Amino acid sequence: MAKLTIAREVCKGCGLCIDACPKALLTLSSEINNRGYHPVAIAEQDKCIGCAFCARMCPDAVIKVEK
Repeated sequence: MAKLTIAREVCKGCGLCIDACPKALLTLSSEINNRGYHPVAIAEQDKCIGCAFCARMCPDAVIKVEK
């Protein structure tokens, strides 16, 4: 099982990672971070396959995938 970590305070909520996830596990949070953005959140961590497409698409490198 893979573990996805998101640096929520740095995330701009651009949504590129949401489109890249083949399992559609990522969504924009309803919360707002310190920068005024809705950061990305993972809905079902246990279903993540660890492909790291989301991390590769992130322009700010806020996603870390551990296998």
